[in-house]
Amino acid sequence: MDFTGIRSLKLKVFFCFCFIRSSGSVLLSSRKPAVSKLGKWRNILYTGVASLAVGGGLCAVPFKQVEPLSHDSLIKRAASLATDSSSTFLSQTSLALIDAITEYAKAVHTLIALQKRYLDSLGKLTPAEEDSVWHVIIGQRAKVNDRQEDCKHFESTWFTAMKLCEAAAEAAYTSGAEHASVTARTNIQLAQAQVEEARKLSLDADKKLAETKVMEVQRMAQYAASLENNEEEEVPEAYLRED
Repeated sequence: MDFTGIRSLKLKVFFCFCFIRSSGSVLLSSRKPAVSKLGKWRNILYTGVASLAVGGGLCAVPFKQVEPLSHDSLIKRAASLATDSSSTFLSQTSLALIDAITEYAKAVHTLIALQKRYLDSLGKLTPAEEDSVWHVIIGQRAKVNDRQEDCKHFESTWFTAMKLCEAAAEAAYTSGAEHASVTARTNIQLAQAQVEEARKLSLDADKKLAETKVMEVQRMAQYAASLENNEEEEVPEAYLRED
């Protein structure tokens, strides 16, 4: 409701009370009011107030006796609210976990790319350039660890949300709110499927990172062996002769 509507409603209420007050003053001013006249004035007052209230929008719904709800109905409503709340909680935690897993997979793939680039440039970098590359790799490894901790944190919260949603679905079923129970279990299955799909990305990234580490060990061993061979070739022939 805008300012104009609020002002109009206030004016209508004000006129209503003014009408009541003026009518009451007329009634009280009579020293010996007759019973019939008093009843007439009451009818006029009630009719006028009711008409003004309905016309002014104070009572848009007619008065009706509401039957009290049973305990079963109230329990079903409460169970439905519980399933709605737990499903919302599960949806939010699932989204947070999926985002954390995705960011972790991206960080791992970035680390793999950096390590492969470093292995390809073995023996081609100056000591300063090699130190700079290692600084970037170490920073990326720290980022991977941070993203992994985020995954563990949100995964713990996600498991809690799963248990809460399962309990709410069971409570809704036992209370007779079958539709709410089915909806909650559907949300559980959907959350599980989405998280499992995201986990495939992290598993694939972990597998490639392990392969990269194996390749790194092999390449570093080969590079160390090539350095030893170069040192032996550079030894002067005089040092290799027997006296």
